[in-house]
Amino acid sequence: MTIHVNRLRIHACHGVLPLERVVGQDFEVTLAVDIDYDGSDNLDATVNYADICALIKREMQTPSSLIEHAATNLTLALRKSFPAIRRGSLTLAKLAPPMPFNVASVAVSLDF
Repeated sequence: MTIHVNRLRIHACHGVLPLERVVGQDFEVTLAVDIDYDGSDNLDATVNYADICALIKREMQTPSSLIEHAATNLTLALRKSFPAIRRGSLTLAKLAPPMPFNVASVAVSLDF
């Protein structure tokens, strides 16, 4: 079974520029995690996606210069907190990067 969290929006202070670390900006996290699921109607048989979102929000509050570093930290925290996750894929997008180009976002993705 795959659990998806799509475009979880979080305001955080990641970035190289001093203003990014003070004012912050909006990020989006998209996640897919594979778990073993026994088909029961019991929350203990799965990974609670609300708990996943709470962990991501909490972890995103620790500033990183690079979104690559922030994404890696997210995957490590997910693995540690949810041992039922067999594997996953995470994308971390910076929605308004401070650069002189008209882009919707910049993002990194990693499998874990």
